[in-house]
Amino acid sequence: MTDEPLSPTERTRLGRLAEKGRTEREELHKLLDTALVAHVGLDAGGYPLVLPTAFAVDLDGPDRGGTLYFHGSTAARWINRSRGAMVCVTITEVDGLVAARSGFESSMNYRAAVILGEARVVEEAEERLHALDLMVDHMVPGRAATIRRPSRKEVAATQVLALPLWEASLKVRQGGPDDEDDDIADNPWGGHIPLYRVAGAPVGDEGSRGPVPDDVRRRAEQLGAR
Repeated sequence: MTDEPLSPTERTRLGRLAEKGRTEREELHKLLDTALVAHVGLDAGGYPLVLPTAFAVDLDGPDRGGTLYFHGSTAARWINRSRGAMVCVTITEVDGLVAARSGFESSMNYRAAVILGEARVVEEAEERLHALDLMVDHMVPGRAATIRRPSRKEVAATQVLALPLWEASLKVRQGGPDDEDDDIADNPWGGHIPLYRVAGAPVGDEGSRGPVPDDVRRRAEQLGAR
């Protein structure tokens, strides 16, 4: 893990609304710990393609700045196009709706990261299994240790790619609108609507027996289940 500041290259240095940029890697790490979905952008062979995917992060991973892992079927065209290619991964959490006094200032509160780099194929078996466990635990911490281990067939059917966290930027918007003084004088109210992710109580399937496992129950409680 590195504590070097974000945006170390021209490609990730912010231009528009640079004042909303963050330079502390710890803030990026907090977003990656909270978010559940990443979008991977790549050249799919003559046309751009952006796809959602589960992910996980190892801050002590082998790549510079730590490692972001994502995966897909070995038969998927997009995952094979990503092998050794330059990709762009974006991760966004929406924290609120900004109700401004003008359309121009209407916005959202958000935390948004952009990570650029060459996607490395994870060939070594131990690292691949470690990455798959991290992805399970990113959704429900501790879950990988309580469920069946992946079979050889499942591992063979899964391609794991790794992306260094080195070349990254983070932009954050918080609070209310940035309204003009004239708009504030003409319209008495402006503000924002906070948004939160809240889980429901765990729902077992038809084959479930006994109480909800501790790892699932704790995760639901962490996400605010009632």
